[in-house]
Amino acid sequence: MSASPSTPVPQRARAGHGRFRFILALTLLAAWGAGLTLLVRREFFQGRAERLAEAALRLSPGATFYVVEQGGVRIGFASTTIDTVANGIEVTDYFVADLPLAGRVHRASARSVVLLSRALALRTFDVQAEAAETPLRVTGRIEGDSLAIFAMDVPGQSADTQRVAVRGPVLVPTLAPLAMALGETPETGKTYRLPTFDPQQMQSRDVALRVTAESLFVVDDSAKFDAAAKVWKSAQRDTVRSWHVVREGGGFDGWVDAQGRVVVATQPAGITLRRTAYELAFENWRIARAAAPAAESGPARDVFESTAISAGVTLGAAALPRLRVRLLGVPLAGYALDGGRQTLRGDTLLVERRTLPARAYSLTTRAPAFLQRFRTELAAEPLLQSNDIAIVQKAIAITGLERDAMRVAEKLNRWVYDSLAKEVTFSVPNALQVLRTRRGDCNEHTQLYVALARAVGIPARIATGLAYVRGKFYYHAWPEVWLDDWVPVDPTFGQFPADAAHLRFVVGGLTQQAELLRLIGNLEIQIVEGRR
Repeated sequence: MSASPSTPVPQRARAGHGRFRFILALTLLAAWGAGLTLLVRREFFQGRAERLAEAALRLSPGATFYVVEQGGVRIGFASTTIDTVANGIEVTDYFVADLPLAGRVHRASARSVVLLSRALALRTFDVQAEAAETPLRVTGRIEGDSLAIFAMDVPGQSADTQRVAVRGPVLVPTLAPLAMALGETPETGKTYRLPTFDPQQMQSRDVALRVTAESLFVVDDSAKFDAAAKVWKSAQRDTVRSWHVVREGGGFDGWVDAQGRVVVATQPAGITLRRTAYELAFENWRIARAAAPAAESGPARDVFESTAISAGVTLGAAALPRLRVRLLGVPLAGYALDGGRQTLRGDTLLVERRTLPARAYSLTTRAPAFLQRFRTELAAEPLLQSNDIAIVQKAIAITGLERDAMRVAEKLNRWVYDSLAKEVTFSVPNALQVLRTRRGDCNEHTQLYVALARAVGIPARIATGLAYVRGKFYYHAWPEVWLDDWVPVDPTFGQFPADAAHLRFVVGGLTQQAELLRLIGNLEIQIVEGRR
């Protein structure tokens, strides 16, 4: 696969795994209020606002606790606490887990504090997420019911403040089931449609929450300490009537009770959140960690291996010029599968490695129409600081006096591949930080490359999807640059252009990348043709 046959396969495999690491973190944070904010239109609550306000008065303060498991193994703890305060209702969500990634266990945590009005409308929020290396904090407030003001703070860069127009009452994700359950009993077969808003991408889209089934669950309500076993055990159980709620397209799959509280929820990579008593959720996790501290993770638990998709065929290690596969098990609509070097016909995808021209366009003669057309792909973004002086100076130092866009893009690809240590990391990819640390996986390689390319005037964007490595497809990220067409390159594997073993599903930022979540556990890939 690599342009350099001597590149060790294990190193390439580790580098190719990184994109899912970040997507998993995003999913876990979103589940507890740190990723998406649901904006519920006035029309949705038309005729219900009074009932919601009445229901909010019946909302009892208290805490709900969850054990976090992966494949039946306890890996963490989560909680939701509701308090009534002088000026409204405060909801605090907390999540902490030891996530097995690439043979190591990484601690990740997220905490969100949300202040709601007495009618459950969002007033302020403070979300903090921390992985092994990079903390992230997002704070904000709602002015009236038409403007959201928020700031994203990442170490190594100035806080990014945004003002975004909203419509109607605002809810946070953890209250979406609550909004659905309050005012009426959930009805099996009914679909509730809500628009969503991602503050990091400033984009909104409709989502559909579908009620698929109704059942009874037995939940541990209290616990007692077993002195002989030195663990907490169930003391009393309660039977809870619950409804199965699924977000169409992926993102939430769980059971909620009549009060909208989560009973059981499943996440990618076999991660489950299950409601239980505090002692069973937290104290037993703490006791288990003290007795057997987190160490190396086996392949059965490793997030990378548990989410890899078997190809059923081993194609070898050379760069692949042509690949034809069948994509089964998931709806393909909405993915960026067709276009450029990729051709989708029904469920069959053909990918061909690009043949580059001798020369591309000159960076000194770009017309105003060119700059206008690619203004998005040339602009600086949070975490893509292409206008930062350090990024600009490094890009100029790498490319020198070369002005042909293709030669410049190739120089940048070679430099990033040669200069960054190939290490799996657990952090939010930040181009400026990567330039300083000179290490990372595919996320960091891609983030830095895109920032450097934009800094010298080459339109560049992030592609995410799957990369074939030794018989399996792993989640992966790579850049695409405009060289009279969008050309995929891979500074992680050292490929220019990238070979046909890269299957692009998504182009863009975090909102688009989260669409990969619905592939996990559902997508089946059959190799029809793999030409060497």
